[in-house]
Amino acid sequence: MDDKKREHDLTSIFMAGVNRVDPCLLIENAIRCTGKQLVIDSGSQTEHVDLSAFDRIFIIGFGKATAKMARAMEAILGDRITAGVISVKYGHTEKLQTIRMIEAGHPVPDANGLKAARAIADLAARADEKTLVLTLISGGGSALIPYPWDDPGHAIEAAVTLAEKQAVTRTLLACGATIKEINTVRKHLSRIKGGRLAALIAPATSISLILSDVVGDPLDVIASGATSPDPSTFRDMQAVFDHYGMIGQIPDSVLEILNAGLNNRIPETPKPGDPVFDRVRNRLIGTNILALEAAKLEAEGLGYRTRVLTSQLVGEAKEVAKVLCAIAKEVQKQQARKEKPFCLLFGGETTVTVKGNGKGGRNQELALSFLSEMAADPEATDRIGFLSGGTDGNDGPTDAAGAFAHLSLVDRAKKKGLAMDDHLTNNDAYPFFDAIGGLLKTGPTNTNVCDIQVILVD
Repeated sequence: MDDKKREHDLTSIFMAGVNRVDPCLLIENAIRCTGKQLVIDSGSQTEHVDLSAFDRIFIIGFGKATAKMARAMEAILGDRITAGVISVKYGHTEKLQTIRMIEAGHPVPDANGLKAARAIADLAARADEKTLVLTLISGGGSALIPYPWDDPGHAIEAAVTLAEKQAVTRTLLACGATIKEINTVRKHLSRIKGGRLAALIAPATSISLILSDVVGDPLDVIASGATSPDPSTFRDMQAVFDHYGMIGQIPDSVLEILNAGLNNRIPETPKPGDPVFDRVRNRLIGTNILALEAAKLEAEGLGYRTRVLTSQLVGEAKEVAKVLCAIAKEVQKQQARKEKPFCLLFGGETTVTVKGNGKGGRNQELALSFLSEMAADPEATDRIGFLSGGTDGNDGPTDAAGAFAHLSLVDRAKKKGLAMDDHLTNNDAYPFFDAIGGLLKTGPTNTNVCDIQVILVD
């Protein structure tokens, strides 16, 4: 198989996964309105909501996929929607009729995100017992609703500024913290995350429709669990700072909040069993495994024997790539040329500990490390093609979803005098792949269910 064919098939398989978790499709499959009944079918359970019991319907939301989710909800509910506001990443937009859409920064929050968070909180606070609040949540939502904690009880003097939250977020991203660790910190510095949005919505009925971008789909971590009970504590927040040696890099206001929380001078986030969750339901409607199952069907349709190995791939991108390449080499070693080609599928979310000053993302770094392994053993990898991509279409702060790896790219890099190891050391995968035509560019997909890795062996 030539590498042009490999790239075509890799892309087709990847995009089949992305298209399966199109937010409009997911909402249309999960939600329908029959007369005065709103039927919600999350796959694992079905419930009927009597719309005649409510005077108003509010729609709020945050995340990279939220614009498409909102468009689908407008099509389903029409003029039943009283008001709505959502926060989306710049460029991840749709044309909406009733619901107000605010574009904001991701992964580092910005002033527009604060504006959106305040608008969402204000609308949530207007809800009463005769209000139905439908909350649309997807990956990226946490960064899109920064609302720094300030203490109405005046137990502490300092208030965290947006600039300070930005600084903490950048530090966490650079040190390779997991999304669970990052969101543990975010929840305890926020007025609306970690279940605090649910507290604002109460006593209204709250139903959240959620697309997961977190490995294992924990509701309390997805978009920092704004409508979910929060099992994490200020003690856990301190553990994150200690683990990564961050205390000396943390603004004084953040440390003051941490110490106040540790000493019970400010309240914890709402925990399981808190009455604010009595009228709250959280429904998961889109996951990475759904995307992988669709990718599998596409691969089989293209003639590959296919296996989904995991939807919970985690770890340092460079090191994960070595393991994936070793698996691919073993398949090539065992695979007779006369047999049908093989496809292996993985999903999840790796991390990158930033030590250089280059440009890239976790998927591009994973692909570059995979390519480096191929270059070191070309005879054992000459029938292998690889792709790692983010389902949202944006890998890190770049316009690429991810990157490919195959031996033709090794040859192109040699001709251009590019040193893979130097680019890896400097976390500089984007310029490397850009120079040799190895980037996957899909544009914003307006969905987000972690990443997909595809290995082909012929």
